[in-house]
Amino acid sequence: MLPEISLSILDIAQNSITAGASKIDLLVEVNTQKDILIFDIRDDGCGMGDEMCKKVVDPFYTSRKTRKVGLGIPFLKQSAQATQGSFELSSKEGVGTHIKAVFQTGHIDCMPLGDLTATIHTLVVYHEEIRFVFCYIVDGRKFVLDTSEVREILGDVSFREQEVSAFLKEYIQEHIEQTDGK
Repeated sequence: MLPEISLSILDIAQNSITAGASKIDLLVEVNTQKDILIFDIRDDGCGMGDEMCKKVVDPFYTSRKTRKVGLGIPFLKQSAQATQGSFELSSKEGVGTHIKAVFQTGHIDCMPLGDLTATIHTLVVYHEEIRFVFCYIVDGRKFVLDTSEVREILGDVSFREQEVSAFLKEYIQEHIEQTDGK
């Protein structure tokens, strides 16, 4: 299993990128009263048929040619369910894929969220051709980062430019901390 939920987010988002998504919506919501963390991702990638949806939750199946197993989605499912949470996957060919995992955060088997700033920063900076809409909610406090708005401000300047990358990382970190109530 991956040691942090944020690494699962990175892995599942990478699946969306590999599936040819041009837009990826990422939601991470924490509700301390209900003791839950929700990870929800939607993409407009190539999608999957019903048969493939059944296969991708099998750790011994992968569509990749470089290795014989695919563990990201099965581990996410197992990790969520191990906390008495839930996992949902739906997809339609030519439309995209939706994955939702709910974790009971007080459960002994719940992984920590991890470095969400590094995860979102990595996705945004190294896949700047993709529109990411990241929404982070903690007990009703909300932060939304839409890379199309950043792109509009920057024009043709690359997110990988040192100053831009550093600014984005700081901006994401600051707003995550504010949303956390720190």
